[in-house]
Amino acid sequence: KPWQTAVMTRNISLAFAQIEDRAVALAARPRDRIAVRDYLRDVEIGAFQAERGTTQRVRFNVVVEVAHADDPVGDDVDRILSYDTITDAISAALADERLNLLETLAERIADLLLPEPRARRVFIRIEKLDRGPFALGVEIVRDRAKGASAPVHLRRAPIVLHLSNAAMADARLPRWLDQIAARGAPVVLTVGAPDQRPPVAAISPAQRRIDLLALEQNAWVLAGCDPRCVVVGTRTEIDWALGQGQITVWAPSKIVLDAVEGPQEGASRLPVGLSAWFAAKLGAQRLYVLGEAPQEALSLPVTPLALTPVLDLE
Repeated sequence: KPWQTAVMTRNISLAFAQIEDRAVALAARPRDRIAVRDYLRDVEIGAFQAERGTTQRVRFNVVVEVAHADDPVGDDVDRILSYDTITDAISAALADERLNLLETLAERIADLLLPEPRARRVFIRIEKLDRGPFALGVEIVRDRAKGASAPVHLRRAPIVLHLSNAAMADARLPRWLDQIAARGAPVVLTVGAPDQRPPVAAISPAQRRIDLLALEQNAWVLAGCDPRCVVVGTRTEIDWALGQGQITVWAPSKIVLDAVEGPQEGASRLPVGLSAWFAAKLGAQRLYVLGEAPQEALSLPVTPLALTPVLDLE
């Protein structure tokens, strides 16, 4: 029918229109909009191995619909949602960790923008420009009214407890876990490598992965010692577990390999140093080391603990 053809044509046109045009067309009622168009960044992103260790051009187009101001803004920059707010949200999402998916990056930018007091809806289009003679991209629309923004949860800073192999094998481990859980703060456990030395590779990136996998094997050994020790490898899992007050065991591969500013080279062979890097990334209040003395100078406060019947956490 003619009207169906007209609607389909209009929808196709909107699908490939400028993002501002889509914002206008989808508005339930007119709103003010602020936009950043054709913002280019060199980004390391992608799920393929060929996309690791190299950057590619990524183009951002963002439109934020904002509520009308109650009073005239009076040419006061402090009373508007600034362009810098949008570009800062992009930078913050890129700095958090290396991502595989444009979809994830778009969601995180939306989560940063929607809590802004005047923001009501965001349109985000992100495109890769170097994967062929075309642009590959995603577009999302998120509405504040539908709870798209991530709520800010106030929680206590976690405690990170690094366990030596001797502590893991000790029969008193369940009692120590009881004592640390009773403190009420979220707890993340970290471990070192197994006692047996992992294989040696001639290529540094390969050795790094071998070392990280050895740490993860030991994390699963700890998981087999007590059912409360749940192995987690992503920041999303860790944040959820911290909010629930669960004890978790860190499997480091994903967070280390995806970090924008990762630990120093060879840190996976210095497990306490790697735990300190991770504790700082989590905003931990303190790192405790049970049964193993720190071997390197660390900026985060570290408290060595002896393998005693009582786990004294000050």
